Amino acid sequence: MAKEKRAALVKSQERLCDDVFSMWIEAGDMAREAVAGQFISVYSKDGARLLPRPISICELDREAGGLRIVYRTVGQGTREFAGYRPGDVIHILGPLGNGFPHVPEDMSVFLMGGGIGIPPMLQLAKDLDCRKQIILGYRDEVFMDSEFKPYGDVFVATEDGSAGTGGNVLDVVREKGLTADRIMACGPAPMLRALKAYAREKDMECYVSLEEKMACGVGACLACVCVTKDVDHHSNVRNARICKDGPVFRAEEVEL
Repeated sequence: MAKEKRAALVKSQERLCDDVFSMWIEAGDMAREAVAGQFISVYSKDGARLLPRPISICELDREAGGLRIVYRTVGQGTREFAGYRPGDVIHILGPLGNGFPHVPEDMSVFLMGGGIGIPPMLQLAKDLDCRKQIILGYRDEVFMDSEFKPYGDVFVATEDGSAGTGGNVLDVVREKGLTADRIMACGPAPMLRALKAYAREKDMECYVSLEEKMACGVGACLACVCVTKDVDHHSNVRNARICKDGPVFRAEEVEL
């Protein structure tokens, strides 16, 4: 169905750590239609900030029509969202983009999240009915790790070594001797680049959710183009729109 900007109600808001907030939204059919890996566009009430902020879907309550976003405050727009309280009106558009693919029950997967790329892996962990090893990478302060524990084996890496394995998500794999059939990941570009190389080395399937600044969120403005191996037959330019063709891609399809 066509995506329309709509007014929704904030159900709850809490601070998870220093600059990371969790918000549940009464989203109705939007929540029932969404799949893990998609995102929504959230609009500011300040007329001076015309462009919405794309925020990944963290969790869904499809029965009740609830949708959860977990976001980091990095500018005036997200700081505005952090001030919302239950009952406040929030304007959103979605669900947008393409989510993660199905995984057969007989496969095993690494679900890997880095930083603010961790939240969108939660609904995926809940939806998949296969063996899941969930590897979460942080710079320092850990958040949400306990929420993943009902859905698989959880491992933590911190860059400063304050919790779990000192290093990154691949350091966990090597330290623990972990193996899987497929990687599904969301996080910063250096992390995804390393995972793509690791998957190629190990002959594994790998799907990555790209983080990118966006404008329209629906593929019209071409502000979030990434280079791919597919050639556009109209222009011979190799590109794809992260907001519409992604944000989830097979790793070998995109240049990271």
